[in-house]
Amino acid sequence: MSELLAHYPLTATAYHELLDAAGGVRPHWQRLLQQLERSSAAQLRQRQALLARQIQENGVTYNVYADPKGADRPWELDLLPNLLSAPEWEQIAAGVAQRARLLNAVLADLYGEQRLLSEGLLPSELVYGHPNFLWPSVGIQPPAGIFLHSYAADLARDADGRWHLLADRTQAPSGAGYALENRQIVSRALPELYRELRVQYLAGYFRTLQETLSRLAPSEGETPLVVLLTPGRFNETYFEHLYLARQLGFPLVEGHDLTVRDATLYLKTLGGLKRVHAVLRRLDDDFCDPLELRTDSALGVPGLLDAVRRGRVLVANALGSGVLESPGLLGFLPAISRRLFAEELTLPAIDSAWCGQPQVLARTLEDMAGLVIKPAFPSQSFEPLFAHALDPAARAELCQRLRAQPHAYVAQRQAQLSQAPIWQGRGPRGELQSRAIGMRVFAVASSDGRYWVMPGGLTRVASAADAEVVSMQRGGASKDTWVLADRPVSGEPLRPRNIGARELIRQDPYLPSRVVENLFWFGRYAERCDDNARLLRVVLSRYVDADGDEQALRSALELASAIGLLPPGEAPLEQRLLDALLDEDWPNSLCANLRRLHWAAAQVRGRLSRENWLALLDLQRDVQALDARRTDLGEALDFLNRLLMSLAALSGFALDDMTRDDGWRFLMIGRRIERIQFFADAVAGFLEGGAAWDAGALEWLLELGNCTITYRSRYLAGPQLIPVLDLLLLHEQNPHSLHFQLLALERSLERLHQEFAAPPERELGQIGARLLAFDFATLENPLFGSAGVDEVLAGLAGLLRELARGTGQLSDRLGLRYFAHVDDISQRTVST
Repeated sequence: MSELLAHYPLTATAYHELLDAAGGVRPHWQRLLQQLERSSAAQLRQRQALLARQIQENGVTYNVYADPKGADRPWELDLLPNLLSAPEWEQIAAGVAQRARLLNAVLADLYGEQRLLSEGLLPSELVYGHPNFLWPSVGIQPPAGIFLHSYAADLARDADGRWHLLADRTQAPSGAGYALENRQIVSRALPELYRELRVQYLAGYFRTLQETLSRLAPSEGETPLVVLLTPGRFNETYFEHLYLARQLGFPLVEGHDLTVRDATLYLKTLGGLKRVHAVLRRLDDDFCDPLELRTDSALGVPGLLDAVRRGRVLVANALGSGVLESPGLLGFLPAISRRLFAEELTLPAIDSAWCGQPQVLARTLEDMAGLVIKPAFPSQSFEPLFAHALDPAARAELCQRLRAQPHAYVAQRQAQLSQAPIWQGRGPRGELQSRAIGMRVFAVASSDGRYWVMPGGLTRVASAADAEVVSMQRGGASKDTWVLADRPVSGEPLRPRNIGARELIRQDPYLPSRVVENLFWFGRYAERCDDNARLLRVVLSRYVDADGDEQALRSALELASAIGLLPPGEAPLEQRLLDALLDEDWPNSLCANLRRLHWAAAQVRGRLSRENWLALLDLQRDVQALDARRTDLGEALDFLNRLLMSLAALSGFALDDMTRDDGWRFLMIGRRIERIQFFADAVAGFLEGGAAWDAGALEWLLELGNCTITYRSRYLAGPQLIPVLDLLLLHEQNPHSLHFQLLALERSLERLHQEFAAPPERELGQIGARLLAFDFATLENPLFGSAGVDEVLAGLAGLLRELARGTGQLSDRLGLRYFAHVDDISQRTVST
């Protein structure tokens, strides 16, 4: 007996993937066990750490709502793969392909002739009562008659060693991307074993999906554009949406990136509307079109179903395919298979019966032992109930509910899940423990209607040794699934297609307007956080300094209040300063703006480098670590110093880590607009506050403009008004000056004018020219006197206010033109 197996639990009530009934290692597992025995515990810990590091670096997440680990919960992956022999896999693959073909035929009938309903092979209550049976989809015939382009089967091995089907996933099956990511990570951790065992490749699934959608798309001679539709970053599998979009080469879009005009679907890109020919959706059926389906959906595309009905776009899977996910259908499918194809299903489903049948209800009420009661429809919000775990009172209540609404429930025999080994690093050598597993297997339709099954899949692992349910939402982990070949592996791993010289692309042709808009606001929020952090540091440092300049502190406080950073009220000043930093309920607080920054970044995560995204996550963790109830001003000041370093890193990523494409250009436009607007208002407020000649106040103004070192190296003197204003406002070589920012903004706007034939933006340049013409000599003209100088400063402040308003209006115009696609005539209508 191996040391690794010394504490391995072998139970007679469950099938063990690793060991046979006598405790011997199954033949196809022996090579893996030998590899583990030759490896030291330190080596295995190192490989497990490699897995965790790659998951973190690749940003692999599985979001769980209200999870204490945060919204971006790291994906859980076990080091040991689950192994399946070639003969066993052939039976599984044949059964899954047969089932996919049958379910496609059932969908064709339900949305076509409905013979299965008229002949009594399916109960109408189970179909028509399902919220995902979509009446508006009746009569729609998809290209080549394929309703089910991708399909997933949740499988479990029973105690007798046979695989049984637990559930069909027909609406928008998830997990294939995670399976591919698992493969790429685990194969790097166990490279010798991966090659020696001849593990079959997964690439054919993704290539077939690409080819099927491209060939079936109603392109009418155009190069087909296929997009992947996601509900957004709060979906639990959002990482997979990003990952699949990259692997398949499809633009990742949300509902408001798309629009239907004249029954044709378009993608709203920066360069205008681009026709979409096919949609691979990760959005539930009823959310896809608020006009004809769920009217409260903010995730779908109004008019999408009409475009599908007229044959102008392909949607995969077909809208309405979620009706087949009811567990109540499982008991009816064997008879349907015999009726439609004269075939017996080779992959049996777990014993399931719909309680809407009187005889089924009677049997269920009479003997519940060993049954699981599940909802027949997804609209019922309750977890499966294990009868053996209910006390008498709870069981009596369940029986009462069954009698009241029998059609809403399904009785299913409880599956005895098989056990697979996991490695744990306890002890000097580590040990193997067992966990219950289930397996999700994926099939994809080829363009001729046949189904190709991915040789592998996503093995899910229970979170605890005594868990009865395998669920990622309940803290479960995953395994890579290795299907072993008895001959050299055919095919090839997933690799990008060859790209020739004629196919080179210098600009993203399908850059969604939403992505550009979020890059624009990512730039604005990054700059806003930097500006507010600098101003707050100015105030805090002078408030904490016991020997500080009271006049300088007072002028800085007045500016912080004037621009809305400091919340009003009668609370003590120290509390208001902490609120300006940490109070999420104060909309102008630094914490609130950091939250908006992270939101905008999450919307464009696929456009940010791994290092850029990790820096944002670190910044978010630093903010979350601050406790608003316990933080003092000294700790807050230290945090601001660290925060400004992190924000400087984000600026560096923008300048040195991103391609200078249109998305980057709008990010920088956003940063420049924000900097001009903030600093113009800040200097105007400073001049209006009456502290223009105070050396202490000028000192913090230089600090706010990040120009202290430049001033000292240039003038070797204390701060004075004229050189300070020149450096901050008009110095064309100072990257923090208004003049420098205006010149850079004008160059970017001119590029937009040339590239998109947009009307030229002249108003801001005219204001900038007036600012550049300001003569500082008027501030030292003795003929003016103090009143005259104050009037000159007031005029300069007014010009700066005009500049700030002009940049705000420019931002609005850019949003209407490039993000909302409202033309100039419509803009005038909106403005009135």
